[in-house]
Amino acid sequence: MITNEAVDFYLYDITPARDPVLTEMERQAKERDIPIVGPVVGRVLFQYAQAIGAKSVFELGSAIGYSTIWWARAVGEGGRVIYTDGDRKNAEEARRYFQEAGVLERIEIRVGDALELLSEERSEYDVIFNDVDKEDYPRVLRLVPPRLRRGGLFITDNVLWRGQVAQEVKDDERASVIAEFNRQLYMSKDFFTTILPLRDGVSVATRT
Repeated sequence: MITNEAVDFYLYDITPARDPVLTEMERQAKERDIPIVGPVVGRVLFQYAQAIGAKSVFELGSAIGYSTIWWARAVGEGGRVIYTDGDRKNAEEARRYFQEAGVLERIEIRVGDALELLSEERSEYDVIFNDVDKEDYPRVLRLVPPRLRRGGLFITDNVLWRGQVAQEVKDDERASVIAEFNRQLYMSKDFFTTILPLRDGVSVATRT
C-alpha cells in the first residue's frame, strides 16, 4: 500500500460509479488478475489529458484497454489514441470493449512490442503513457523526448512499486530499475516531473 489503507478505501469509495463497460472491465481485471490503472488513476489520466487539450495519445502497454478508454474519452471526437500490446487476444478483447464504449473510431490498435512500435514513430504526441514491463522503463525514457511535443505529458504508472523504491534494500529487482528510472526522469533536462502517490505511484512529466 502506498497510501494509508483507510485513505485508499476512501478514495475508491468517493469515486463516482463508472459506466457498464468500465465496470465490467474492472470486474474482469479483479477476477483474472489483469493489471489495470483502476478508476482513481483513470480519472487522473482523463483530467490531465483534458487540461492540456490533448488530441493524440500513444499508450505503451494497454492490456485489455481500460486506460485506453479513459484516454479516448478525453481526446474527444477527432482525437487519436494508439493502443499497443504484445498479446493478440488482449487486443481482440480490447476491441470489443472499445466498440461497446463507442470510442473504437478514435483508437488505432497495434499488436507487437510497444517499444519497437514507438521507435518507429516520426510524429509528436500530446501524451505518451508508459505502462510496459518495468525492466523496460529506462529504454522508454530514451525514446520519448523526440516523440512528445513541448508542453506534452509523459505519464508513467507503478513508479513507487508497492513502496519498494523507498527501501534501501530492494527485494525486487524491478524496484531498483524503477528507482533508477525515477532518478533519471527527475534529473532529465527534457522534463519537469512530479510523482503522485496514488495507487502504485504515477509520475507526470511535462516536456520542457
